[in-house]
Amino acid sequence: MITHIQGKLTEKNPTHVVIDCNGVGYMINISLHTFSKIPDAENLKLYTHLQVKEDSHTLFGFSSVAEREIFRLLISVSGVGASTARTMLSSLTPKQVREGIATGDVALIQSIKGIGAKTAQRVILDLKDKILKIYDIDEVSPVQGNTNKDEALSALEVLGFAKKQAERVVDKFVASQPDADVETIIKQALKNL
Repeated sequence: MITHIQGKLTEKNPTHVVIDCNGVGYMINISLHTFSKIPDAENLKLYTHLQVKEDSHTLFGFSSVAEREIFRLLISVSGVGASTARTMLSSLTPKQVREGIATGDVALIQSIKGIGAKTAQRVILDLKDKILKIYDIDEVSPVQGNTNKDEALSALEVLGFAKKQAERVVDKFVASQPDADVETIIKQALKNL
C-alpha cells in the first residue's frame, strides 16, 4: 500500500495532480478540498489511498491524514464508491462530513450531488458509531458548554418536542448565532420544529 507520495508538483488540476517522484510521475486524484490546500510550491507531500481493481490501480491523494481517514470510512459503506466519496469531500470539508454523520444530519449528506435519501441514511447508520468512537465527542459537537443552548433544549423538551429533533434544530441555529439568548434560541427552534 502506498501511504504517501512526496515529490515535485508537475501538474495541478481541480480533480488531479501529477507528482514527479524520482523521475516517475504519479497521477493522483484529489478532492476540491485538497486542491484548495495545495500550495503552488514545487515540493508536495500527499497522503494517499491506493484503490486496486481488476482493470485499474487508482491513487487518491489527501492534504491531511484526517481527510484520508474520512474517505476510507466513506468507501467502507455499501453503495459508496471512491468517486462518490471524493464528491462528498469536494462538496463539504472533512469536518462538515464528520459532524454531519455524527449529528445524523441526513439533509446535509443528501445535499451532496449524487447522494439520495437512502444512501445518506446508510452512510449515517453505518458510520455514526465509528465516527463517535474515533473522534472525541467534544470535537464533533459544534458548540461546547453553551448554557443558553442547554436551557433552550430543556425548555423545548418540557414543551413536548423530541430531544434529538430539538437538539438538531437548536445546534444549527446556535452554530450561526453563538451569542443568542435563550428566548431567541427557543423562538427560532419553534419556527423550525
